[in-house]
Amino acid sequence: MRNKVIQGKTIKKWEENYPLMRKIVSIDEVFWTNSKYEKFADAIKKISLSKKDVEEAAERLNRFAPYIAKVFPETQKNHGIIESPIVPIPNMQSKIEETYKQDILGQLLLKCDSHLAISGSIKARGGIYEVLKHAEDLAIENNMLTEKDDYSILDSDEFRKFFSQYSIAVGSTGNLGLSIGIMSAQLGFKVYVHMSADAKQWKKDLLRSKGVTVVEYESDYSKAVEEGRKQAEADPNMYFVDDENLTNLFLGYAVAASRLKRQLEEINVVVDEDHPLFVYLPCGVGGGPGGVSFGLKLVFKDNVHCFFAEPTHSPCMVIGLMTGLHNKVSVQDFGIDNITDADGLAVGRASGFVGKTLENLISGSYTVQDEQLYILLSMLSDSENIQLEPSALAGVYGPIQLFRDEAGQKYIESHNLKDKINNVSHIAWATGGSMVPKNVMEAYIEKGKELSTTLI
Repeated sequence: MRNKVIQGKTIKKWEENYPLMRKIVSIDEVFWTNSKYEKFADAIKKISLSKKDVEEAAERLNRFAPYIAKVFPETQKNHGIIESPIVPIPNMQSKIEETYKQDILGQLLLKCDSHLAISGSIKARGGIYEVLKHAEDLAIENNMLTEKDDYSILDSDEFRKFFSQYSIAVGSTGNLGLSIGIMSAQLGFKVYVHMSADAKQWKKDLLRSKGVTVVEYESDYSKAVEEGRKQAEADPNMYFVDDENLTNLFLGYAVAASRLKRQLEEINVVVDEDHPLFVYLPCGVGGGPGGVSFGLKLVFKDNVHCFFAEPTHSPCMVIGLMTGLHNKVSVQDFGIDNITDADGLAVGRASGFVGKTLENLISGSYTVQDEQLYILLSMLSDSENIQLEPSALAGVYGPIQLFRDEAGQKYIESHNLKDKINNVSHIAWATGGSMVPKNVMEAYIEKGKELSTTLI
């Protein structure tokens, strides 16, 4: 296997060029820091997207807020703005330190995208935004809507009949499909969600209950995307939501950053040169964590340090970033199976768009074993009474890796953070979990408890 040629080099040669590759191929946990990381002022010059693009996305979501509040009553208290709380988790921080015998300097917070309204995951940001933008474009092009209208008029038979002439398709491991499916069906679109083998049954069942056509595959995420794209290419009235080349999705996610800034101010969390912010984001193909990271860098610039988190069996982003090959390689090329219980992260090939956009802005990436996700899931439920799905715990593992791995310590030193490390705020971005059925969640928690007795 080590003599297999990938992009002109054998795996053995890749391992010689990138010593961390040997551990990655062996499915061991790694913590990688980005040698191409640059100051924000330099990195942003190479990126075509801007703060103005993110502001326009935020304005679009504000226009749709009256409609969202009308059709999804759970959003009324936030006036149709889909946003999640951020909460300190001191009991969990203490439990981590005790269990892993590792001090976590600074304070640990949880950004609860797991509890976003409508679809219960981070995909309620980018996925829903993309559908709303497409609906707005269609309605304006057909002279049915202007930006000055009250968008609650979209909740009508007239608009549902109009949108029913069009279809939306997406390939998904689960959560993106939920957000696209629920929002599209609500507007009146015909919806097709192409689901990979990793997708949980309850997610497929929920989509079907909303009138969504779910197409299942025995293969992984890439196949689901490929088939969804083919279907859309054959139908001029079908729009394909592309999670690999995803400017609109990306901008929907990026809106989170300015809202987070306000939330941190409300709970007296300071972010400045002397009070750095470290953010750990579970990563599949890269759209969600990429968009959020881009937004965070626009807001906090060099005072925020973003790390992607991936399962050891699906390390597509760390391989893409480390080698600079991005979407030109898959984890399967290196003999890695891409089989993980973290279904939202079960992606074998990273988004080239995200990798290239962030290659000078992302601080690093790390991998985590599935077993650790279950252990942390159970621990968080016990210590804070917060329930997440396994993939969402990948972010919680970040501070453990940062402080115990030599590469993490070097990152702190090389960025002159050693004297400020007690002032750090760590945000684990919890990407999903609130819609997991009770019996499924109970099984997750029990599995975590069992694993903690044998692995720790």
